[in-house]
Amino acid sequence: MKKILLMVVGVCLLCSLSGCLYPDQERAENKVPYKDQMRSVQEAVQAFQKDQSVLPIKNKDMTVDVYEKYPLDFSKLAPKYMSEPPGNSFEKGGTFQYVLVNPETKPTVKLIDLIAVNRAQTLQERLKQYMQDHKYPPFKKILATGRYTLDYKKMGYKEEPYVVSPYTQRNLPFIIDDQLHVFIDYSMDLYSALKKEKKGVKAGRDIRALLVKHSFFVPARSVPYGVQKGEPVFLQQKPRK
Repeated sequence: MKKILLMVVGVCLLCSLSGCLYPDQERAENKVPYKDQMRSVQEAVQAFQKDQSVLPIKNKDMTVDVYEKYPLDFSKLAPKYMSEPPGNSFEKGGTFQYVLVNPETKPTVKLIDLIAVNRAQTLQERLKQYMQDHKYPPFKKILATGRYTLDYKKMGYKEEPYVVSPYTQRNLPFIIDDQLHVFIDYSMDLYSALKKEKKGVKAGRDIRALLVKHSFFVPARSVPYGVQKGEPVFLQQKPRK
């Protein structure tokens, strides 16, 4: 009996050392954006576009936010243009979705942090459940027209939910719109980005581009922002369907 127990412990130890006890998405290397991976995907996209005269992207509804509208289709890139998708990609069990920005002018590879997206979706489901039992959503504050915070205590939360910013590592809060869609509020990150921006920012321009310019990441699950008196404000656009 002791021999069997020792064998089981030994097998478990070997598995833990090799990583077989952990799902792919839990491995640390699949949660890190690497420059060489970004570069190899960028080169593959450029080679594909040169050969095919189109981009290797999946079709998305036109109402999807611009930073989530052009996800890469790795089935079009592998194995001809790259051996396989990066280990940190969603397709390989990682926590990032590879997307393109500026597809018409300068297609550039960026990342969506799927951990942040998942937390927003979890709150969305929690809000949906709340609305099944209550007549009105648990609004707390009106931030701007169509932009609200929630009273999380009414929803059963002991602490306010948040996501960790891929830009500053700050804890970012959530907001909702008139259609009760949950978004991540990047105001704090944008405030910092505006302070670092040397060039003036035109009124009416979506300043989320400031976050994308110096980072691997796009502001996933976000709304457009403008600037007023040097500070970020919500840009009002047509509501999403």
